Amino acid sequence: MPDRKHIVVLTGAGVSAESGIKTFRDTDGLWETHRIEDVATPEGWEANPQLVLDFYNQRRRDVNTVFPNAAHTGLAELEKDFDVTVVTQNIDDLHERGGSIRVVHLHGEILKMRSTMDDETIYPITGDIQLGHLAEDGGQLRPHIVWFGEAVPMIEKAAAIMTDADIFVCIGTSLQVYPAAGLIDFVPPFAAKYIIDKNIPDVGGYSNIVTIEKPATEGVAELRRLLKENY
Repeated sequence: MPDRKHIVVLTGAGVSAESGIKTFRDTDGLWETHRIEDVATPEGWEANPQLVLDFYNQRRRDVNTVFPNAAHTGLAELEKDFDVTVVTQNIDDLHERGGSIRVVHLHGEILKMRSTMDDETIYPITGDIQLGHLAEDGGQLRPHIVWFGEAVPMIEKAAAIMTDADIFVCIGTSLQVYPAAGLIDFVPPFAAKYIIDKNIPDVGGYSNIVTIEKPATEGVAELRRLLKENY
């Protein structure tokens, strides 16, 4: 339907926190117990691949034990009345399990693995990856995750999606991790912008902003009420 508005949603760790997925930056988050340099960089992988595999094997186990929350399902419900594209910084599959059809993962997916020799040799994985598990090309398998210091292959696609937004929604992200945080700069100035977070990030300088200072589940419920009133 040509008159359907395009909602582009950018999500971060806060949207999955209420499902029981630990965030990285909160006071009890993953970076409190793990150094970024040790588990989320190419250098960390080179220094101690077993530690990195253990870290992400645990993240995978965590994802397999949790379920989508009302923020995930609420966003999927918007597809009844809008065209919706979700661009997520999260590596879990909760948006998909919540019912969203179009999901772009900026930082990779925990339920996929790839060869160290070829970024495009990608396989599904639900269990653990161990040292000695090899891809068909002979390369060690590693999590299909974008580590700090690595290129973000999906960033150009995501930026192009932003330029097509009639309505932009940002949920549960600090807007501190680049290049993802810069995606808001590609949203058209005329687009309505909704920012949902328990702690609203600095969004000064952007026009047409509505802030909803609530957890993701409550914020998405309020977002749906506002969209119903205005569109």
